[in-house]
Amino acid sequence: MNPSDILIEAGRLSEAGEQYVLATVVAVRRPASAKRGDRALIRSDGKLVGWVGGACSEPAVIREALRALADGETRLLRICPPGAAHGGEDIVIAESSCASEGTVEVLIEPQLPVPLVAVIGDSPAAAALRNLVTGIRWRATSELEDGADAVVLATMGRGDEDGLEAALASSAGYIGLVASARRASVVLERLRERGVDEEALARVRSPAGLDLGPLPQPEIAVAVLAELVAWRHARERSPAELLEAVDPVCGMTVAVGPDMPTAEHEGTTYWFCCPGCRSRFAKDPAAFLASA
Repeated sequence: MNPSDILIEAGRLSEAGEQYVLATVVAVRRPASAKRGDRALIRSDGKLVGWVGGACSEPAVIREALRALADGETRLLRICPPGAAHGGEDIVIAESSCASEGTVEVLIEPQLPVPLVAVIGDSPAAAALRNLVTGIRWRATSELEDGADAVVLATMGRGDEDGLEAALASSAGYIGLVASARRASVVLERLRERGVDEEALARVRSPAGLDLGPLPQPEIAVAVLAELVAWRHARERSPAELLEAVDPVCGMTVAVGPDMPTAEHEGTTYWFCCPGCRSRFAKDPAAFLASA
């Protein structure tokens, strides 16, 4: 893919609600195989598509990309020969033993998916909530879709039980029912009679939204959105597990992923930044393990 194709693919992934990292080469000190403006996409499984400098740069870019997906922070990565790093800058340094001895700086930008909120119903609260959701650049739908992160039922007595039962069968992390406490208890009791278990019913938030007392329909939507925002940020405070290993040959820390070179030795798996390091290790594992 050329840099323009990378941007097109990035747009497609964003539209699909998938997380990824956009990596862009912003500075080069020769000799180096990358040039300013080269780009790559790194997905959450560590797969890289595009070009940021080949085997000398890719392991460090993938590692920092996965770290960025875990903490949501943009960073500038400098890949340089050992001892060539300059201190005092807010830059992540990755020393590389690549024979070219060039330096490449890559901007690592995590693109985290915005929530997809299914707002079910034709009530004024439902219409207002859909507008508010899209207004903060989240995704909204009026149907229960596969992959919805949150479901809000604002059907106001029209098919509450059927809609809520369908929502509980989904993987949504937030399920809210816009109803009075009395109405909600009636709906939940009817679902019990249908055989829905207590663990599932405990997922329902009702009355949905922050408790601000009696509100007109548009303000109910605001209260629900406030609760959704709080729910999203509470969920994102749980960092994703990130597996890393140290290349026993060059000492580079690499992300453990399906595209990284590996070798088995005496029942242990070792990970490498490139096939070259793996080949050197295979010739004399004991020498590198002793130094490590």
